[in-house]
Amino acid sequence: MESLKNRTLLKVIVLGDSGVGKTSLMNQYVYKKFNRQYKATIGADFVTKELHIEEKPVTLQIWDTAGQERFHSLGSAFYRGADCCVLVYDVNNTKSFETLNTWHSEFLKQANPMDPETFPFVLIGNKTDVDGGNSRAVADKKAIEWCNSKGNIPYHETSAKEDINVDEAFLGVAHTALSNERKQDNTYFRDMSVSVTDILGEQPRGCAC
Repeated sequence: MESLKNRTLLKVIVLGDSGVGKTSLMNQYVYKKFNRQYKATIGADFVTKELHIEEKPVTLQIWDTAGQERFHSLGSAFYRGADCCVLVYDVNNTKSFETLNTWHSEFLKQANPMDPETFPFVLIGNKTDVDGGNSRAVADKKAIEWCNSKGNIPYHETSAKEDINVDEAFLGVAHTALSNERKQDNTYFRDMSVSVTDILGEQPRGCAC
């Protein structure tokens, strides 16, 4: 059994509007399951995934967030220590794409990274399976242009429901997060057992969305 001391903990925050499939992506990636019944996430919660990158043992700690307006400011404690931020939108929902700027700036404001210009983001366009792609409202070209305008953010398109490109997207996230973690001076202590209660003050109910 590998020593926890030798593992690198990477904290990843997932942001985006309600209903874009943030929780579904995480559940598909970590548990290989998809729940058809939508249930809004209350506050925040996280899942972990153990993997190896370049033969290095890594624990990916992926934080899921509620997309409602009232949870826009979960507080700096929630965002602090993040190694990467994943922004998710629904390719069939123009509004969820248009609010990406808000989520992007909200994260930088709350996390206050040492170098906001180079802090790593990853964009995921989800729900590519809906109506066989005929309901698509945001062209991939438009998403790529947005990514380029933000410093060439990596872009992935996925279907959490059909498990299309989900593993590849999160592997890309892990590589991006690890690259950033190596650059940072780890002056803070990140405890893998940190609880949602410590951050939000109350225990949220689980989500199966």
